[in-house]
Amino acid sequence: MIFLFALLAIIVLVVFYLIGQYNSLVGLRNAVKNAWSQIDVQLKRRHDLIPNLVETAKGYMQHERGTFEAITNARSKAMGAESIGDKAKAEGELSGAMSKFFLVVENYPELKANQNFLALQEELTSTENKIAFSRQAYNDQVLGYNNKIQMFPSNIIAGMFQFQTSEFFQVEDKGERDVPKVSFS
Repeated sequence: MIFLFALLAIIVLVVFYLIGQYNSLVGLRNAVKNAWSQIDVQLKRRHDLIPNLVETAKGYMQHERGTFEAITNARSKAMGAESIGDKAKAEGELSGAMSKFFLVVENYPELKANQNFLALQEELTSTENKIAFSRQAYNDQVLGYNNKIQMFPSNIIAGMFQFQTSEFFQVEDKGERDVPKVSFS
């Protein structure tokens, strides 16, 4: 009789442990989804700001058609990307196009003095900072989730219920990884 109670107690403890592991995996998966939605919100904000910034600059930069087309194409590609990897690559290309745009802007002092342009540029800079913060938060959530899926004994539960690892949001644009060169000569 005592053996049956002990066996029943062990079975109940194992069931509660398995339920706890499953719930932990679900919570981590949902945290990853939430972190991705935070990135997505900031990327949408960025995509909405870019046309206004470009439109403001067009009046001053009539001879920079290629620059505007590159931004427009990169923005369209970024907005149409589906997977996290594709979105990261497209956003890297958009960042590169925007960097080139801001380099060209340096040649137009009257544009740099325009209040609307300056306000939009500041808002875009703020959004870029939020994207960077959101990307870090997302990657931290992915790390915790992927670790839980791959480590014993939770990997057994993850395998039974087909939990899949998530993809990190990694910078693909080489230009964004390069360290800028500073020269005072």
